[in-house]
Amino acid sequence: MSAVRYFPSEETLLAYAAGTLRPAESVVVSAHVAMCAPSRDWVRTLAHVGGALIDELPEAEMQPDALALALARIDTDGGEATLVPPLNDMPELPEPLRHYALAPWKTIGPGAKLRYIDVPRDGDCRVFLLKIEPGRKLPQHTHAGVEMTCVLTGAFADENGQYGPGDFEEADEDVNHRPVVVSEEACICIVALDGQIKLPGPFGWLLQPFVKL
Repeated sequence: MSAVRYFPSEETLLAYAAGTLRPAESVVVSAHVAMCAPSRDWVRTLAHVGGALIDELPEAEMQPDALALALARIDTDGGEATLVPPLNDMPELPEPLRHYALAPWKTIGPGAKLRYIDVPRDGDCRVFLLKIEPGRKLPQHTHAGVEMTCVLTGAFADENGQYGPGDFEEADEDVNHRPVVVSEEACICIVALDGQIKLPGPFGWLLQPFVKL
């Protein structure tokens, strides 16, 4: 695997370490962290700093019935849990992604497929695998919200650079790009998308209904 060249912003890694990212975004960052030693070390450092700050906080008194309330909630949530194996048939995925159920592949265009990952939505933010065959291009587009992408296999290029395994791209409404797969193998990415992509140009409004992800 080639060295990772593109990383999440410091703000994104800090939010990931603090557990404040939305679930879909956290899954994408977890894939990058699993594939990138520098980011993994940075997140570990942030976690240690956060733990030290928590240790310095004054102790808070618990309610006298806190334990009873917690046990009652466990009973209410189902008592004895039944573990159901996740429906995931892709053992080649980074370890954090192997625990999530996957929907079937869905064709979204020539040489392009999408597969939703069973992660709770936060508003309109959802996460999916995107598989694009070699040489294929996505439409020129910008974004209604934030799009986080981590490359798992293969490589794509756009106006901002070339992205290989482990590379991370954050795009928003200020980014207008057209990714194209430049690897000899299909490019598989994990993507967290908030809102829909937006197609610019005079015919964008005509095509917009056909590109919902």
